[in-house]
Amino acid sequence: MRIASSRFPTSLSGPLAAALVVAAVLLGYAAADLDPPLQHALQAGGLCALGTALGALPVLVVRTLPQAVADGLLGFGAGVMLAATAFSLIVPGLDAARDLGATPWQAGGLVSAGLLLGASGLVAVERLLPHDRLGPSVPGSPLVPARIVLFVIAIVAHNIPEGMAVGVAAGAALPEARGLTLGIALQDMPEGLVVALVLAGAGLTRGKALLAGAASGLVEPIAAVASAWLAGLTAIALPWGLALAAGAMLIAVVQVIVPESYRNGHVAAASAGLCLGFCLMMVMDTALAL
Repeated sequence: MRIASSRFPTSLSGPLAAALVVAAVLLGYAAADLDPPLQHALQAGGLCALGTALGALPVLVVRTLPQAVADGLLGFGAGVMLAATAFSLIVPGLDAARDLGATPWQAGGLVSAGLLLGASGLVAVERLLPHDRLGPSVPGSPLVPARIVLFVIAIVAHNIPEGMAVGVAAGAALPEARGLTLGIALQDMPEGLVVALVLAGAGLTRGKALLAGAASGLVEPIAAVASAWLAGLTAIALPWGLALAAGAMLIAVVQVIVPESYRNGHVAAASAGLCLGFCLMMVMDTALAL
């Protein structure tokens, strides 16, 4: 992701607090009226959003986080996402395609096409982000460097494929759904903390940083329900949905999370976190796929 030199106003507490309250109310009403597959998807996406919010809570008491630790946490999240892409999305996508009568070659081609399409979609979204100018500053308002704002936007954008993944898996009642949901919720916790601490260090009050960190996960239940609904329209949509989520998640890891975790030079910490996260997600996916 390209680095910008402009700065961005931080008057966000009101809209963020309102968004959190409205989202909680809407999710509560929606849960009562949705069909069971969509309810499962909403619960899975809501658990991931809760993980993000809980992860952001320590910003109220933690003053600083060593950069090597922060980069290690980002690497951990990248490892979880990579393992989820392989074991919770691509493998079930291949199985779903074969269950529809596809040969191994056809299943591989279908999942590959969906993966490339999902990756291309997230690349297109990333290119739409403002890289050079994020708008005029507000006189007298504290400012956050544009690079940090773009990093937060990137985290929010990559939460969309996470929501897609848990929504499709939970909505289809796949055996991998529980492990995937818990794994994504787990890796969302350090992400929420990193986002909140980065914003607090850039000038936001700790309350505003907490709200921003929690709000960064709101897209996940929305994406989960939307993806589960689309996957439920026809049987062929399931392997496509899994493959699209896999492609978007893969490109989020290699284009956003890994580069950010390596940017400060703590390659060993980030790589160790990545390996640990990958192994943990792999074990969870195997143990919980009952």
